[in-house]
Amino acid sequence: MSATVMTTAAMTTAPVEIEDPTVEGASSTDKPWIVVVWNDPVNLMSYVVFVLQKLFGHSREKATKLMLQVHHEGKAMVSDGTREKCEADVARLHAHGLWATMEHPS
Repeated sequence: MSATVMTTAAMTTAPVEIEDPTVEGASSTDKPWIVVVWNDPVNLMSYVVFVLQKLFGHSREKATKLMLQVHHEGKAMVSDGTREKCEADVARLHAHGLWATMEHPS
């Protein structure tokens, strides 16, 4: 007669390591959005300087430089950041009567 030895093996689950998927072009999302103020024939230069100081905390000198850039070149970048922040900045500029848009550099 032969003796049969029975063993019980307990099953365990071990974590499996998987590699993170590689995403092409992930660095493009790292670039901040920008807010652009455009020239218009309605607002006074002094008012634009006032709004830039009030909304973004720019010094009088920096706000004046940005206003002159808008006046001479047609536009100037006044802020940057996340999409949500830039959307809010554009809305605040519109509320003050300035023409503004946001862009995402590619």
